[in-house]
Amino acid sequence: MVDSKEFILARIPHRPPFLWVDKVVSCAGGSLIAEKNIPVDLDIFQGHYPDYPIMPGVILCEAVFQTGALLIAELIRQDNKGKNDPAAQGVPVLTRINGAKFKREVKPGETITLEVALKERVGTAWFLKGRVLVHGKTAVKVDFACAMSDAMHPDQHEDKSA
Repeated sequence: MVDSKEFILARIPHRPPFLWVDKVVSCAGGSLIAEKNIPVDLDIFQGHYPDYPIMPGVILCEAVFQTGALLIAELIRQDNKGKNDPAAQGVPVLTRINGAKFKREVKPGETITLEVALKERVGTAWFLKGRVLVHGKTAVKVDFACAMSDAMHPDQHEDKSA
């Protein structure tokens, strides 16, 4: 990708400290691969098993869901080139989680790879599968669904201060 940070910020509304995707590695053929470096000094580790810090599974799932939102937003952009489709004005929101499986721990200082693929699109519903890898091995697998909300992306709000 040319500029991963710009790619990410232009497609999803998540921002630090709750942005769990650092870099987009590839996006093609209905799938997206991204990465996230897990900081050693992340505040979460002070309270989540402080004597044996591991990344919470719910946050690993959130990273996958954000990667899925990136994929959906990019697929919509590709489908709507040159069109002004109101359905493309919303943001993807999570509507379903199926069968999350946690297979290995993610520790402070590690880099995770996030893989998401579109399984099916039915109307406004997007069904996806995702996984988190650490050191090339699966840490989390999860199937999930998203739908477009009516909320506008933060960059699309009118500036009413002028």
